Parts: sequence; C-alpha cells; structure tokens
Amino acid sequence: MGGDENISHLTFSMLESKVDSRILKSLKLMGFLKPTQIQAKALPHMLLGDDIIGAAKTGSGKTLAFLIPAVEKLINMEFSKKHGVGCLIITPTRELALQINVVLKKLLAEINLTHSLLVGGEKKLKEIASLRKGVNVIVGTPGRILDHLENTSGFNCNNLKCLVLDEADKLLEAGFQKHISGIIRRLPKKRQTVLFSATIDEKVENLARLALKDNPKLISVKDERQSTAAGLEQGYCICPVEKRLCWLYKMLKKCKKLKVMVFFSSCKSVDFHYEFFKVHCKAAVISIHGKQSQPRRKDAYQTFVQAKKGALFCTDVAARGLDIPSVNWIVQYDPPTDMKEYIHRVGRTARGLNSTGKAVILLREEEEKFVEYLKREKVYLDKYNFGETPDDVQKMLQDIIQKDGTMKILARKAYLSFLRCYKKHPHSEVFDIKNLDLKLAATAFGFSEQPHVDFLKTRKRKQTNVDATTAS
Repeated sequence: MGGDENISHLTFSMLESKVDSRILKSLKLMGFLKPTQIQAKALPHMLLGDDIIGAAKTGSGKTLAFLIPAVEKLINMEFSKKHGVGCLIITPTRELALQINVVLKKLLAEINLTHSLLVGGEKKLKEIASLRKGVNVIVGTPGRILDHLENTSGFNCNNLKCLVLDEADKLLEAGFQKHISGIIRRLPKKRQTVLFSATIDEKVENLARLALKDNPKLISVKDERQSTAAGLEQGYCICPVEKRLCWLYKMLKKCKKLKVMVFFSSCKSVDFHYEFFKVHCKAAVISIHGKQSQPRRKDAYQTFVQAKKGALFCTDVAARGLDIPSVNWIVQYDPPTDMKEYIHRVGRTARGLNSTGKAVILLREEEEKFVEYLKREKVYLDKYNFGETPDDVQKMLQDIIQKDGTMKILARKAYLSFLRCYKKHPHSEVFDIKNLDLKLAATAFGFSEQPHVDFLKTRKRKQTNVDATTAS
C-alpha cells in the first residue's frame, strides 16, 4: 500500500505477507475488501512502527487504520495474558469506545489476544477482575483509564507497545487534558504513539508534543476542495421560528421509511421533542444525550445501529465518531456551535467508500448568512423548499400542553434551554437573541402565551450596572 491519492486499485489482500492471515480473514468476514484513503496512507507507517499524526475527517475509516497494525504488532511480539496491556486506545466518549470495541472484537475473532472496555457507567468491580487476569488491548475513556491506573492494584501498562489517542481534538474540547497527561506519565517512553484528529490546531499540536516522539509522520487525507464527504448532498431550509415543530413533523413523516438523525442544542429539548413525537405522534423515535444513564445511552445507540428505519433525537454527544450504518438524513434542527460541529454532525451519513447521504439545516430568514460562513469552510449548501407546513400538528401540541402537566413542564424547560443556548451562541452576529421573537419561539414549544423568561433581563440589568460603573 502507498500514499497515492488514487487508491481504487488497492485491496487488503495486498497485505498478505505483511500482516497475519487471521487479520485478513476477519477483514473479509466483516466485508472490508478495500482500504479507505486514511488506511492506505497510515498502515505502511504504522506497520513500520512510526509515530503518526493522522488528520482525516470523520467517517474516513480511522478505526481500522490503527487497529490492524496494533493487533499485528502484539501478534508478532507473542503477547499473552501474562504480558498485560500491549495497546491502549483512548477515546472521548463511551459510545465511541463501545463502537471501537465492537470492531476490535470482530478483528480478534480467531486471535488469542484479550481485550477490555473501560468506560464510566459500567461496573468497576467487573473491570478490575478482568484487568487482574491480564488484558492485552484496552479501549476506554480518559477518566476511567486513569482511575484504574491510580487505584487498581496489579494493573499497570509497563509493557505497553502502542498508544492510540482517537478524536484528539474532541478529547481536548471535553477537558481531558489533565487525565491524558496523568495517563502518559504512567506509560513507558519506549512505545509507538498514534494520534488521530479531524482537525489539527494548536492544542492538538501541544498534545502531540507531549505524547509523540520527535518528528512524527503527518498523514492527511483532507480534500481541499470540500470539507465534507463527496457523497453527501446538503442544503438548508428557511423556516419561521413558530413553524419549526410543524416542519420537523412533516420532515419525519416524509422520511418514515428512512433512517434519520435529528440534532438539538440541549438535553431538555431532546426530552421534550422525544416525548411529543414518540408518545403523542406514535413516531419511531429513539433519544440519546449526555444526561441519560450509561445503560440507557448504550441501549439507544445499539438499537439505532440495528434499526432499518426511524429517527434518533440527539445532542452533539452523537456527533463525533459514532459509526451508525445507513443513515439517510441528518437534520440540524438547532444550529451547531461552530463550523467544526456542523461538519461532524453531517459526518454521521455518507460514511466510507462510495457512500451517499443527505443533510439539511433549519434556519430562520435572519440566520441565512450562516450559509456564507459555511462556504468559507468549503461547505456548499443548496436551498431546499419543503413546501407548506401542516397546521393541525401545532393545534394538537397546544391542546396537549394545556391538558398535560408533565408535557407542559418538559416544554417550558426545553424552551428556556433553547433560549439559553441561542443566547450564548459563539456566532451571535448570526444567531442573535435580540433578533429572536420570544413569543413566536414559544409557539414552537406549544405555548399560546410566552412563559416567563428572567435570565435575559437579568443579563441586561447587569450590563447596565457595568456601563454605569464604567461611566463613573
């Protein structure tokens, strides 16, 4: 395999003399016959033992790019339980760790190497028992890994041969810098280290300096012509704020035989919309967000992975790294916090070679300039027209809010959290709370009368005091 951009002639069978035949057999059984660009570029360097920084957009096939050489290395070194941890893979979220673990399990189907998943929310005693028996490959989140390194007697990484930092930019965004530093201090310096990240900024470079040897190989497969997958059709739809829920109802009805992911700005908004569509509209909806229990998140993720159709209502906890097959549509009901988050959200569809998918972002007329911002990031959107929205669903929601106390509480919490997220949006020149009609926004949550909002006034009063102090 080589670094040529044209990889159409490459197949995994070309690795026959370079990697164990059992790995190739597992790849074939999993349906992987050809490498993606990141795999074709990274594998030769990783098999030689080089430290690498891999820059590739989400959905590019990074997981196998580091799993194949890591497993091959441990096979060559004849690792067994008594050697302990040979490979440590650190990821930012439980869901991503779970997903990597599923691929790892399939890859090791005929290989006598042990593996374990270390994530918060799982039973710690079970993990401790597993670690003490001897685990060769660990996939986990930073907090739980560091906890075991500090507190689980008999567990160490003294024989570690390979460290993988996956989604490094997200690890840093989630505030895991101290955890990762603590882990690295406890690892042997003589090891291979691999860092993968969708974006390479100053923080990621600093982490690379801490974790990697000097002069690592930089591998990038970013297409300078566009920032999103080639098979992705994406557009935007202009919708007045009071018609948003009606628009979503029409969208889901139109896509009821397809697989759809809908992104909201807050957990409370997910809960409210899930309750309305699942219970009152009888729609096939699943929800996932960061405030749910780990078992519930795990169950929701696995259910949606196996589903042939239906919708997943989620926050950005599901925007990074999750490999959910055959997602037809990405709906950004609430705006992403920045351009990177937009790219990660739409990266849940059109994944892998020759894959296609569609994405739409819902914007108010006053927010249309966001399309220009995306254009600067080489993301090009068409303007979609979904036609008239149905009014009957709006009346149904308003009737429910008046009669159902639980739904009214959910709606109020969702409305207020929507405003809070909107108020603190980093691109306030586009998503400006002062240009948002609060009463009309409340309509989309089923209120004919706007609920009391105190935090906007509080901020204004504080600002006035600051101005007065400055003036004096």
